[in-house]
Amino acid sequence: MARLNFVLLLAVLASALYLVRTQYESRRLYVELERATAEARKIEMDNERLQVEKRAQATPLKVEKVAKERLQMRTVTPAITQYVTYKDGAAAPAAAVEGAKP
Repeated sequence: MARLNFVLLLAVLASALYLVRTQYESRRLYVELERATAEARKIEMDNERLQVEKRAQATPLKVEKVAKERLQMRTVTPAITQYVTYKDGAAAPAAAVEGAKP
């Protein structure tokens, strides 16, 4: 009988240790899941903020301002337009003439 009691005691102890280990692992995984969820929310908010900034930067007025200031571009006028005419299948540049038509 003493042997059976000893075996049952070992089984109860092993079961208790396994239960403690399982609960610890469960808590650790829950904390890791919460961290990952918080990180996902943060990344999603950053993505939304960046999308708003992207839309704000892509307005026609902003693009035109950047083109004029940084790229030193200017609007097209007939005085600076160069027209191209085709002769015998090859393109040859024509003189830039104000008011000239293609």
